[in-house]
Amino acid sequence: MKPIPVQMCQFHQILIVRRYVTQNPDIETSRELLNLVNIIAKTDKESFCGAFNEWYEKYRDVVNERVHDKRIKRITPPYMRPKLRSAYLSIKRNMPLLWTFYDHPETGLPNTNNAIEGVFSDLKTKVRVHRGISKENRNKLIDEYLKRHY
Repeated sequence: MKPIPVQMCQFHQILIVRRYVTQNPDIETSRELLNLVNIIAKTDKESFCGAFNEWYEKYRDVVNERVHDKRIKRITPPYMRPKLRSAYLSIKRNMPLLWTFYDHPETGLPNTNNAIEGVFSDLKTKVRVHRGISKENRNKLIDEYLKRHY
């Protein structure tokens, strides 16, 4: 049995990074990472991966810098910029899932899940209009909606 390819929404990866480094980052390292991740949906895999690796090589010391304070009584001191590091690690960890649509074009996967979210939004509106409907009839409504539209 072949494994089912899974695509992580590139837009959601942008939001994850934005949550860590904010919309308007203070330091250059975070600004460059945010600018890099903002072009993920407009570029190809090789270009993005190459630019991401170049960014890491350029800012490796900043990402891995630890706090040097004698008052901290830990074996390994905490990272100086934990949110920047989390943003970097999130992209690194999700990298294979961000490019499934590129690696498996035969599947027809989109790079974002915007289309399916639009379907869910419309469906939620239809179900919300019928608030007092029983669970059985709600399931029938959803089945009928999906049969007629997809």
